[in-house]
Amino acid sequence: MALFGGRENADLTALQQQLGAAHATIAELRGWVTQLRGAETPALEADLRRLRSTVEKTKQESAALDASIGQRKSETATWQSRLVETRELALLQEVGVYEYAHPLDDAVAYKDELKRLREQIKVEARGSAVSCQVDWAVNGSVKEGQKLGRDMAKLMLRAYNAEADNAVRVVKPHTREAVKKRLSTTRDTIGRLGVLMRIAVSDSYHRLRLREIDLTADYLVKVEAERDEARAERERLREEAKVMKEIERERARLAKERAHYATAITKLEAKGDFDGATRAKEQLTSIDDAIAGVELRAANIRVGYVYVISNIGAFGPDVVKIGMTRRSEPLDRVRELGDASVPFRFDVHALVFSEDAVTLETELHRRLSHKRVNLVNMRREFFYATPAEVKEHLIAIRDAHVLQYTDTPEAVEWRASEPNRRGAAVPLGAPALPAMALHADGDLSDDGGE
Repeated sequence: MALFGGRENADLTALQQQLGAAHATIAELRGWVTQLRGAETPALEADLRRLRSTVEKTKQESAALDASIGQRKSETATWQSRLVETRELALLQEVGVYEYAHPLDDAVAYKDELKRLREQIKVEARGSAVSCQVDWAVNGSVKEGQKLGRDMAKLMLRAYNAEADNAVRVVKPHTREAVKKRLSTTRDTIGRLGVLMRIAVSDSYHRLRLREIDLTADYLVKVEAERDEARAERERLREEAKVMKEIERERARLAKERAHYATAITKLEAKGDFDGATRAKEQLTSIDDAIAGVELRAANIRVGYVYVISNIGAFGPDVVKIGMTRRSEPLDRVRELGDASVPFRFDVHALVFSEDAVTLETELHRRLSHKRVNLVNMRREFFYATPAEVKEHLIAIRDAHVLQYTDTPEAVEWRASEPNRRGAAVPLGAPALPAMALHADGDLSDDGGE
């Protein structure tokens, strides 16, 4: 029994030793785990929580920022749609030639139509120009609420009418659409401000005020056009008066010469100097031909000269003026055009005599119509073309009898002014191309220049 008890005790002791070693190992492992995790894990977990919180907060801020950006974009688009371009030069370039919104015959017709329209505006302003629907009470009274709504509607209509009246006062032909858009924007703003009371300017009243702007702009254009026509007619009458005075002077001069030669013929024949009388009769025939030419000019208003002139110093090298004059000395007309209104005199490239100068001038204008400088006023006879281009068109017109044509302008005053302007010495005159004579049959020949 003792033997067996000792053995059991030894086994138990060994087992206890093994168990103790296992516990020691476990304790050691737990110590390592504690060392590896226990001290740093809470801090790491706290950092992780902070990072997650920051990420969540960033996401929320980003979402709010996106919403704000979207709202700003929407507001920007709204304001951009309300912007009104009022710079007249930009609008003029965009619109180009003015188009009447309501074409009428003359300025008087526009004035009468405006008067009728303004009577309509007054009638509608006293009636259904603005609407208001208030169904809530003020101080417990629906009646007072409705009165407040009517007062606010009157105030809104007054603001709208003030903008409309100002639009009519400031509108110009090429700001018409901008002014109309500004008035429409005012109407929309009134609608937004009065949304709670359902205040709005009626469509029919707004159309009347827009029509008033259109008619006012049309009226201004028509008045200016009639003024231009009146100025052109006065200029035409002045030119005709000068032509008739010139014709009368020429008639008187030729009549005096004719009387002189007629008397001389009578005296020569009385003396028996028949050779002298024959020579005097030849002179008399020449005078009679000249008188016939003067009478033709007086009777036929289409007889005259078409001139092609340029002014480098005033308009540049690629602009010409093509006009017509009935004067017997066409250079007088050219000299008048080069008066104090331009800095330099005009240079003459061609003076073309024609029995139908009106048709010749019209045909040249037609051929160069796509190169007009002024596309609004057709009485401004300037074209973006070189003298050589005009010569080509003259050659192509069969009835144009061009005796001489100069391609290169002398522009003496302008060329003399350039050295002082630039501060450098340049030749006074530029090399001129040989002037070309164009015969009636359309052939060119060199006449040696001028």
